[in-house]
Amino acid sequence: MRLLHSSPTMKDSLGEQKQQPADMPDFGKKLPPLLRIIYLVAGTLSLGLGILGIPLPLLPTTPFLLLSAWLFARSSRRFYLWLINHRYFGETIRNYRERGGVKAKIKAGAIALLWVTIAISAIWAVQLWWVRGLLLVIAVGVTWHIASLKTLK
Repeated sequence: MRLLHSSPTMKDSLGEQKQQPADMPDFGKKLPPLLRIIYLVAGTLSLGLGILGIPLPLLPTTPFLLLSAWLFARSSRRFYLWLINHRYFGETIRNYRERGGVKAKIKAGAIALLWVTIAISAIWAVQLWWVRGLLLVIAVGVTWHIASLKTLK
């Protein structure tokens, strides 16, 4: 991986060794303290939206996680390293940032979950025909976007 290298390492909250990115950002050292706080809060909100996007089809998970990584890189070394080394989110973020794509398994899972939740919503939760049509258009657009991402092995 381009961003990770063998040293230096740091310990996570469980005491496990984690690698630090080779091109570590400055974490907002040149920014005014208020702006760093704003970036940190925005990164936390973005992370929350990304987590909500896992079960909710209209909230995209990966863009919010990438935005969180960008915001944390400008505000908090601790949160940035936590996120890019996260057990569930870290690999996806690193793959997208370093290699410009996602694994086929992630793509397939995202598209399948999208269509299942859209179908459930359209059949049982929505009565208006035009809202059902809108859900279909959104599902097609999101499917196209996910499918167009580079597929990694």
